[in-house]
Amino acid sequence: MITQDCRDQVVVRLDGVRKEYGEASALDGVSLEIRSGEAVAVMGPSGSGKSTLLNMVAGLDRPTSGTVTVHGEDLGGMNETGLALFRRRRIGMIFQFFNLLDDLSALDNVALAAQLTGTSASRARARALELLDELGIADRRNAYPAVLSGGERQRVAAARALINRPAVLLADEPTGALDSHAGEQTMDLLLDLNQIGQTLLLVTHDERMAARCASRVITFADGRVVGERSLESSERTA
Repeated sequence: MITQDCRDQVVVRLDGVRKEYGEASALDGVSLEIRSGEAVAVMGPSGSGKSTLLNMVAGLDRPTSGTVTVHGEDLGGMNETGLALFRRRRIGMIFQFFNLLDDLSALDNVALAAQLTGTSASRARARALELLDELGIADRRNAYPAVLSGGERQRVAAARALINRPAVLLADEPTGALDSHAGEQTMDLLLDLNQIGQTLLLVTHDERMAARCASRVITFADGRVVGERSLESSERTA
């Protein structure tokens, strides 16, 4: 359980962030904060800047102007090597199409993320097994992605994202490639993770997912924040 003091901590801060590609602005002066333990859903039409926002928070792209601070670190002051290490240690990412390595088992897909930060193979595999067990798929630890269901692959991807205890978990359309049953499982998973204190930032077109998983919904249009609303826990759909 995280305390109120922890919940008051700002994990992600964007201040006047612009991102320009030639004549086009993907982000146009965006300022926002995400506090510890929040689950924030970002919604809006295609091309509104949602994915660019995730890329900024992940340190995958740099702003044309403005600042991005995550877990107290100003990403603008880091070189590419520093950003890569920051992503491995502070950011967890769940993608629409899983991005698992086909030639590694579920266990090794998860453990690899920890090994890349310098964790020993034995400790990484122990932590990976612990996460797979917590997510209900320890019995599939030796299976390869090709024989896993969509829901199982998303749970492996979630375990991989969580193994380094990230400051924030980013999810980009995490149910977009799933059937309805696997999509429901993924929503349950994200809700469970948030309820035990994991900070979430997710991009989705799915109103049901936002209503079910988010404590706050931010709406983007033309690279700007055009709306925001908070959802009390009692408002979240079952």
